Amino acid sequence: MDKNKIKEICQIYGPSSAEGSVSSYIINEIKDYADDYEIDTLGNLIAHKKGNGPKMMLAAHMDQIGLMVNFVDDDGFLRFSTIGGFSPYVLFNQRVRFENGVQGVIHCERLQDMAKDLAIDKLYIDIGAKNKEEAEKLVRAGDICVYSAETYFNGDVVVSPALDDRIGCYIQMETLKQLKNPAYDTYFVFTVQEEVGLRGAKTSAYAVDPDYGIAYDVTLAYDTPNALKFPMKMGEGAAIKIKDNSLICHPTIVKHMEKVAKENNIKHQFEILTAGGTDSGAIHLTKSGVPSGVISVVTRHIHSDSEMCSLEDIKACIDLSVKVLETPMN
Repeated sequence: MDKNKIKEICQIYGPSSAEGSVSSYIINEIKDYADDYEIDTLGNLIAHKKGNGPKMMLAAHMDQIGLMVNFVDDDGFLRFSTIGGFSPYVLFNQRVRFENGVQGVIHCERLQDMAKDLAIDKLYIDIGAKNKEEAEKLVRAGDICVYSAETYFNGDVVVSPALDDRIGCYIQMETLKQLKNPAYDTYFVFTVQEEVGLRGAKTSAYAVDPDYGIAYDVTLAYDTPNALKFPMKMGEGAAIKIKDNSLICHPTIVKHMEKVAKENNIKHQFEILTAGGTDSGAIHLTKSGVPSGVISVVTRHIHSDSEMCSLEDIKACIDLSVKVLETPMN
């Protein structure tokens, strides 16, 4: 487990539609392990590991959630809209950073709003500008910011913004590096614009035209106080998805993952979600249909600046991925 690599990839600026720095980083990491790679028209990075079996597409999204400036008012405060899913209560008092390095703080019109139904349109970004003219020398309408927070490690856990889904990208990178005897002709796809509608997965899956698909993403942890009753717990291993709001995973893929995990003593658990989705939601509907599944990392505080997951779970996901790709499906 390379903590430095996890920190590096999580700290790269890369909201939906601006994933270029992330793909450049990944290319540098995988170029000696892939047989070939390309960046397609939309910006997806597609790395190919040749094999003699059926065609397998793997997918992890590079983009993180962000906020786009809509308007700069006369006093230099920035009004914004969301790119991806945000809770206004999570956003309140958070620091954000723009691609050019400018940072700001999110606050609300009146503190009384915090006790009512706080909404995105009651929030603004304060970059410390005196007026509109000064603010627009630094930031303009259309610019996108992301959470500004450090990545740190406490024992077995990592806490960071953008674990959704840079940790999936890290798992794919490590899987590609460790994969020796693929049972599939494998395409490692690092997708764009997942947070705004699985867009990169739709176009890349159409181009790859796979026989099978597997996505890597985070999933909600239900091990915190007063949590709803679902099986996912941080530290209990790789999560094999059964369903979410974007797909019901194909039984052949689920059974294959479970069989491989048991045969190789890889710690695992099962995932059931009633909301949310992953790139497999787009992959499985490609052309005439693609049997698809998901390997997830159980993560606390998703879509905050302090997402948290277990390093042992990450390792279990890598181990399971390698073994799944080296084992033909019956």
